[in-house]
Amino acid sequence: MEKISIQAERRESAGKGAARSLRREGKVPAVLYRGGQAQSIQLSRKELSKLINKVSGEQVMVDLEFADGDKKLAILKEYQVDPIGGELLHTDFFEVSLTETVRVSIHVTTSGEPVGVKRDGGLLQHPTREIMIECLPDKIPSKIEVDISRLEVGQSVHVNDLKLDEGIKILTDPHEVIVNVVAPVVEAAAAPEAEAVEAAAAEPEVIKKGKKEEEEAATAEKEKKGK
Repeated sequence: MEKISIQAERRESAGKGAARSLRREGKVPAVLYRGGQAQSIQLSRKELSKLINKVSGEQVMVDLEFADGDKKLAILKEYQVDPIGGELLHTDFFEVSLTETVRVSIHVTTSGEPVGVKRDGGLLQHPTREIMIECLPDKIPSKIEVDISRLEVGQSVHVNDLKLDEGIKILTDPHEVIVNVVAPVVEAAAAPEAEAVEAAAAEPEVIKKGKKEEEEAATAEKEKKGK
């Protein structure tokens, strides 16, 4: 796993007003969690945005470096972005120790185009995009990549098919489907409907024909009596 350093400061003020003031100064409020405790910190928005853009959903370890020389090894857990303006509002970090196992979610990505999609027109589904693992911090993979190029229609990759390094324990249900290829949706045949339409269109003609025959028979009967 990649490790990135970033400057951090301890934060005493709290509340929405203090957070807004920090953002105006180009800083982002954050919380560092460890063993059930939480420490308020603040970081440069520019540095933090660069970090988030660089990792793009991958898992990384962060060295939080304080002005007094103290360092905290942490994992970026979550971050909040303004849905309208896109401004980075808040982040959460989880402090870790290289001698203690941690539980983290890892993003699962795919590579290659399934033969069942390319050749047979199947549809690719990706129901599980993250799995939970447990391991030492330095064993955490940045992401898990699965080659799906050989998948045919009706085939799938499950959690228990993933091959991870020794020392990494998968906590997600092993039977969960990561990706699968399903048969393409085939539209129902239109023949029965067409036949029904043709039958409906033919009915007035039959009725009309029957009425005409009745009229001709009545006319013939009158002519016969007239004679």
